[in-house]
Amino acid sequence: MFARVKKSGKYQYLQLVENRKEKGRVRQQVIATLGRMDELNAKGRVETLIRSLSRFSEQAMLILTGKSDVGLQAKKIGPALIFERLWEQTGIGQAIRRQAAERKFGFDVERAVFLTVLHRLMVSGSDRFCERWQRDYLIEGVADIELQHLYRAMGFLGEELAEQKQATGFAPRCTKDRIEEEIFFHRRHLFSGHTCPGQNKRFFQLKSN
Repeated sequence: MFARVKKSGKYQYLQLVENRKEKGRVRQQVIATLGRMDELNAKGRVETLIRSLSRFSEQAMLILTGKSDVGLQAKKIGPALIFERLWEQTGIGQAIRRQAAERKFGFDVERAVFLTVLHRLMVSGSDRFCERWQRDYLIEGVADIELQHLYRAMGFLGEELAEQKQATGFAPRCTKDRIEEEIFFHRRHLFSGHTCPGQNKRFFQLKSN
């Protein structure tokens, strides 16, 4: 069981969530919604709740009374800082946001794709492992990204387009193809009509599951 902040509209809510295994899959179930974060912070109720719960934890009591050193949790920032800059310079983020603009996903698709790509560049592995892996990294905008969002984002990249005139004989055109084309034109030289030196048409290959 753990606490998380869930954004709904313009407000953020503090929730207690439990992981449950159903039919071989881990699902998150909201146990309770404790209230809006702005109201809880304004009234000091988060600190009150922590102190109340600490009565049942000897270690927490030691920390609150100052009789124990507070443990620090380190998060890695390097990979996200470097790749975030490349992500924007190549136009990948902008292309994904444009393709997803007319869809109502209820979560940030571009951030979900960024997280998945960064994970595969660093360690590879499944989206299920990615959801746990990102907890050790400081990555902007992924705090509310859940496992289901990663699955839906990958499904979005692989969706077949209604227009298939430019499709090859090997596979139908999908959302990923439009994103790759936008990236190509983003890097195209304004006067020569060619890509900048060292840039290929397929500068970055986004893979869908």
